[in-house]
Amino acid sequence: MKRQSIKGLAFIAVAGSLLTSCDLLKDLDYKVTPNPLEMHGDSVKVRVDVTFPEKGIKKKASAEITPMLGNTALKTITVQGEKASGNGSVIQYKPGGKVVYEDMVAYKPDMEVADLVVTGKVYKGGKEKPGKFEDKKIADATIITPYLVNKDFRVILAKDEFRRVTEETTFAQINYDKGKSVVKPNEMKDKDIVDFQNWLAAVQTNPKVNIKTISVVGYASPEGEEDKNNTLSNDRAEAGKKAAMEVAKKAKNDKAQTEVYSLSGRGEDYPGFKRELEASTAISEADKNLVIKVLEMNSDPATRETEMRNMGKTFTELDKNVFPRLRRSEIITTYDLTGYSDEELKAIAASTPDSLNLEELLFTATLVEDLNQKLAIYQVAAKNYADDYRTHNNVGAVLYMQNKMSEAKAAFEKANSVKENPISKNNLGAIAGASGDRAKAKTLLSQAKGAGSEVSYNMGICQIQDGNYADAVSSFGSEASFNKALAQMLNGSATDAVKTVDSSKDKETAQGYYLKAVAAARNNDINAVASNLKSAIAKDGGLKAKAAKDREFLKFAGNAAFTGAIN
Repeated sequence: MKRQSIKGLAFIAVAGSLLTSCDLLKDLDYKVTPNPLEMHGDSVKVRVDVTFPEKGIKKKASAEITPMLGNTALKTITVQGEKASGNGSVIQYKPGGKVVYEDMVAYKPDMEVADLVVTGKVYKGGKEKPGKFEDKKIADATIITPYLVNKDFRVILAKDEFRRVTEETTFAQINYDKGKSVVKPNEMKDKDIVDFQNWLAAVQTNPKVNIKTISVVGYASPEGEEDKNNTLSNDRAEAGKKAAMEVAKKAKNDKAQTEVYSLSGRGEDYPGFKRELEASTAISEADKNLVIKVLEMNSDPATRETEMRNMGKTFTELDKNVFPRLRRSEIITTYDLTGYSDEELKAIAASTPDSLNLEELLFTATLVEDLNQKLAIYQVAAKNYADDYRTHNNVGAVLYMQNKMSEAKAAFEKANSVKENPISKNNLGAIAGASGDRAKAKTLLSQAKGAGSEVSYNMGICQIQDGNYADAVSSFGSEASFNKALAQMLNGSATDAVKTVDSSKDKETAQGYYLKAVAAARNNDINAVASNLKSAIAKDGGLKAKAAKDREFLKFAGNAAFTGAIN
């Protein structure tokens, strides 16, 4: 069948007629809903109300009627007069009757410009009467506006946990003789104290380090009188503070010589005792259990110590190698550390990216716009931190943005194998959707709930493709986007569609203007149709040919404003 543009089409009324030279059938009326036909969910649904007038079919006549849409034959229906033999729908000679015909076929590209035509065969007495059925156009083909959907499935970059300012600590310890709180000179030479002094000296002029507090905690070992040990632990905290301030003075650190100190005496350190006991290799497991039993069964400190002394060699080992570790004060410095600036991070990422930690790499990648640079940073992260799914996922996201679909898919699959997660499920769903596997896309997206708004947006695209327009409007949420506007229009709200597209980034794009032209056609506003089509075609000349055959504009085929806009 010859294809025609809208310019050459004469609009057909919903009622058509069919006659045969033998008058076996006559004056049949066809009403096609909708007309023009419409594609939804990749299918075209056809409903035809066929009305037979009085004496419209002879009593012994029958007919097979087959609608044709382009080269595609729809299902055949059989109708017959009241005295004809067969299994068709019976139409009384008087007063006639009606047959409702419905069918759905998969959309094919030729259906965009192919008219709906009825063809068929007429029989009398069971014998075909060749040439007695006249082919007849009964509807215009096919509105395919859902195909305007942008298949811009969105991927998600997994977020970093980068914090510019982190709370850090340093640790040093001073040990004391039994029953004493005097800091011995050799303790001030221990490595942890020397390191503490060097650190205080280094951070004195470092603006990125802010000392918040220095906590000094004193402890006693669990032998001796409890009250004395409580006092002793307090004294050791005080002694530890004085030692720390002496170290700060030598380091010339002003902040560590102020009242940033917090002191506490914790008394007898039973948790520490159990920890050191477990670590000892000189005491048997049986004796360790016995010591623990003594501690748990005797609440009186004097009784506990007597029982432990009765253990002979075990107590000697405790007194030599365990208790001395507990007679101490701990110096814990808590400070805020301000990390690299954005510019420093970008410079390091360009020169020595391996020196950055995981969160720094993930964050730095968000600071650069160039996709190749962004990809390079994520690839370093994936190499150095292969056990974190975010690194592989984000490599895949950039590859997707670069339209490297097979590589992106492999990266998303790697991420999901490291740790099954909804973000990578969404991204794999985007790959499936972009490649046309809608069923797989919907399965993956349903498993990605909670990963972000991108999941709903992607599902909205699938819902437009499925013909579920109300669901699509809901899925697109509050964001003004071209696809949301399209869903609104397909759902019957052309006015809302225009408001949405005018609030979106597509307000003045070729596709934005074209969608507004379609909305204007549905609102029967020829001036807005012409104006928006002119703007659309000015930005994309290819839309001229599309508009010429788009059945959305069929009612304006002979209108001078319309023809002027597309010529």
